[in-house]
Amino acid sequence: MIEGGCFCGAVRYRMTDSPHSSTICHCESCRRASGAPSVAWVTTDREKFEIVKGTPAAYLSSPGVVRRFCGRCGSALTYENTKNSGTIDITTITLDDPCGFPPTSEVWLEDQVSWQPTGAGLKQYQGSSLD
Repeated sequence: MIEGGCFCGAVRYRMTDSPHSSTICHCESCRRASGAPSVAWVTTDREKFEIVKGTPAAYLSSPGVVRRFCGRCGSALTYENTKNSGTIDITTITLDDPCGFPPTSEVWLEDQVSWQPTGAGLKQYQGSSLD
């Protein structure tokens, strides 16, 4: 069982299996939604993820995309895209043990802020890794 939650503890979640990928995203919408230069995500099958405490707020950040976050403390929690409805992305840093899932790739490097270094040894994509 892999668990995590928001900063204030109002929202808690669990995954019943290990994520199948771990990525750092540099896209503008992730940067703006998080207030950070990039966001680390783990991806798992939607049916292996559940909210076990609280109800996250939702924001439709672009067509087909729902971002969920804690309505009390603002912690970004998940990203869901109708193009990949069988999976869900969870912000790595909200995991109880984020060190257990280091990133293996970086995406949307074309949007990267100029002063942030890239990860040495990570697979790199100028856009989406799905393109």
